[in-house]
This record gives sequence, C-alpha cells and structure tokens, in this order.
Amino acid sequence: MLTGRISAQEMTLNQAVAQARAGSVAALEARQAFISSYWAWRAYRASRLPALYLYGNLGNFNRSLTLLQNPEDGTMKYVSTNNLQNGVGLQARQNIVATGGTLDIYTDLNRIDQFGAVKGITWYSQPITLSYRQPLFAYNPFKWDKLIEPKEYEKGRRAYIDAMEQISVDAAAAFFSLLTAFEDERTARENYESTGRMCEIARERLRLGSVTRDEYLQIELRVLNDSIAINECATRVREAQMMLNSLLGYDESRQIIPVLEETLPTCQADFEQVLDKALSNSRFKIDNEINLLNARSAVEKAKAEGGISMSLNARFGLSKSGITFPEAYANPLDQEVFGLSFSIPIFDWGQARGRIEKARAAEEVAKAQVRQSENDFRRQIFSVVGQFNKQSQQCSVSRRAAIIARERHELVMDKFRGGTASVLELNTARAESDAARRQYITDIGNFWNYYYTLRQCALFDLISGEDLAVNEEELIGK
Repeated sequence: MLTGRISAQEMTLNQAVAQARAGSVAALEARQAFISSYWAWRAYRASRLPALYLYGNLGNFNRSLTLLQNPEDGTMKYVSTNNLQNGVGLQARQNIVATGGTLDIYTDLNRIDQFGAVKGITWYSQPITLSYRQPLFAYNPFKWDKLIEPKEYEKGRRAYIDAMEQISVDAAAAFFSLLTAFEDERTARENYESTGRMCEIARERLRLGSVTRDEYLQIELRVLNDSIAINECATRVREAQMMLNSLLGYDESRQIIPVLEETLPTCQADFEQVLDKALSNSRFKIDNEINLLNARSAVEKAKAEGGISMSLNARFGLSKSGITFPEAYANPLDQEVFGLSFSIPIFDWGQARGRIEKARAAEEVAKAQVRQSENDFRRQIFSVVGQFNKQSQQCSVSRRAAIIARERHELVMDKFRGGTASVLELNTARAESDAARRQYITDIGNFWNYYYTLRQCALFDLISGEDLAVNEEELIGK
C-alpha cells in the first residue's frame, strides 16, 4: 500500500473495462452522441406530425408620408399615413410525405386604428382558411427523409454500442500494458536480488578458482544493469498507470494494481455466425445503406433542379371586414385563390446536365466503395475469428513454457551454486524465463483483445451468446 495521498486498488480486467465504460471521457462522448441522434430522430418524427403556431403583429405604428398614384389620371403624390396595426393568428401545418406538399389551416384577426383628420377602426378577419402548396416534378425531401432518418437513428444506436466496445478494447490494451510493466518491474527486482546473491557466490568461487575473472565481471555487470532496469521499469509503470487512469476517469492519486486472471472462457467463434451477426447488428451495413440512399437522393435532386419546375398553389376560406368586432365575423365571404406557377429551362449552357452527371458519378463511386468495404469487412472478420480461435491454445502453450522456463532457471541457479553451471548458462536461463513469462502475459492480453474486437465487429457476445443492446431510456434520462 502506498503512503500519502495515493491510494492503491487491486483491479481485474473486467473491473477495469466496467469502470472505463462508466467513467471515461470517451464513454461520455459516446452517450452524448447517442443522445444527439435520439433527439434528431425525435425531431424527424415530430416533423411528420401537424405543427401548431401562434403568430402575430402587435403594436405596428406607422406615421409617415406614402407615395400613391391616382388611378384616374396617373398623377403621383404623397399622402399622410397615421395608423396602428395589430394582428394575431393561429396556424396548423402538415407536411404531406407522399407528395411533398404542405397543407396549412389557419385563422387570424387584424385591426387597424386610423388616426389623423379621419379617425376610425377597421377589423379584418379570416375565420378559417385552407391553403395547400404542391410542387410538381420536384425533389421530395420528405420521401427521402422517410427512407434515411430511421436508418440514421439506428446508425446512432449501433454507433453508441460500437464506441462502448472500442472503449473495452482500449481498456483491455491499457490494462495489459500496465500489467506487463508491473511484471517487468517485479522481474527486475527479483533478478536484482537473485543476481546479487549469485555475485556473492561467484566472488567466493573466484577466490577458489572455479570461476574466471571474466565470468565474475559478467555477473557484477549484470547486477549494475538490473539496478538500472528497476528504474527504467518503474518509469514505464508510471507511464502505463497514468494512461490507464486517464482512460478510467481517475486522477493521479489512484494507483491501480492489475490482477491477472489466468482462467480463460472456453468458447470458439464460427466465422459464418460472426459474419451474419456483424452484418445484421453492426453499423457497417447500415452505413453502406445510408451512403447509397444519399447518393440516389443527390441524383434525384439534381434531376429535379435541372428540369421543369411547377408548383400548384390553392387557398380556400372565409374572410370579412367591418368597423366593429362583431361585423368582422358576421356573414363572412368565401375566398378562393388558385394558381399554377412554372419555370422551364430552355438553355443553361449544360449546367443542369453537369450537376446530374456529377451526382451520378458520385453514386457510382459510392457503389464501388460499398463493394470494396464489404470485401474488406469479410476479410477483417475472417482474420479476427481465426486469431481468436487459436489464441486460447496459444495461451495454454505459453503458460506451460513459462512454467518450464521458470523451473529450468531455478535448476540452473542451483547448479551454479554447486559450481556445475557457468555464468553463460545462468544468464541464458534467466533471459528465457523472463521472456517466457512476458510472452504468456502478452498472449493473454491478445486473447482479450481479439475477444473484445469480435464483440465490436459483431455487436455480439460470444460468451453469453446474446446480441449487445442499449438501454435508451437510461441514456436519455427518462
């Protein structure tokens, strides 16, 4: 246990991963990105529902000279304007997804107070008005939003799970980096103590003549090098500790003591199953679908903007004016407004065609990129599955190798004490033991790296046999 303000805590890999997923900055960023996707989805769903607006124009006072033309003789003159206008209305709007049109229903009331030489009040009401605008031969954004937005939300959901699994991968890497540094420091200290004892033995054997001066100096030099190695390993431990603390959301006052769990889960990955899960669960496939939809949408938009533009506008309702409020609503008159506006390009120097061909080229590039990414994705899955399936056996072999190398080192040390082993044999046995132990830890780290990488690729847990999910209500704080 460290003294002072630094507190030590033993931690397993599972605990480190859980803490990183809960307290790291990357986890916070992933949650906020998902929340952003969620509210974008909510905004899209709201855009498909009727929207209600209150609008108005209050306290609009106008006292000025206005230029008017006499309709009889065409003369122009300035007349004095002195009035106050107020108006308020209520409007409901509904976007029509199938056609791209917009339907409005509104009611409003306006009042004009006239000042100056001629005073008076005028009311104008529109009790109910129905307005519809329908673009013809135009790009329909509502149709494409209906295709893309649900996929964007699903992409955000999967991207969150993917980001959390990346945190698991990073946490495992940082955990084993610290564990390796700890093991190196422990080994360096053990070697320093062991070499010190061997140096004393070699000094006595030098006196007896069973060890040459050169061999004795080799061991003495090893003692000095082991002393230096302890300091170097301590520095690497500190660096790895700071890296892991940063990932876990801890400050420098916390010291993590990594605990190696040597029991590995017994599971094998089937390539076809993992690939199927990856295509159905991960964001890879939905990313490709969105890219293709956006490319198709851009082509359709370019075609629509370069061709005939027509818009149908219609308005039906009631209206009435009067000098009193009741008169403004008594026996209102019906009103109908209908019209068709259009624009037909005759010659644009090829601008429309250029935009269309550019969009088509981008669509072809998107299709080619999707095909290429699918091949790369399959190769990635195949590679990770193969590495994971052989890694458990690799860990068993390297564990046995570490045990054998450790035992051999101890035997050579005993022989050296008895005078039947040389310094070279002792150094070789120690180097092999250190390397075997380090390789064993590396192999276990690789096992968990492949495991979490497979989880990230397929959003599927091989151990539990379940798809990875996200608790949306918990994330958005419902």
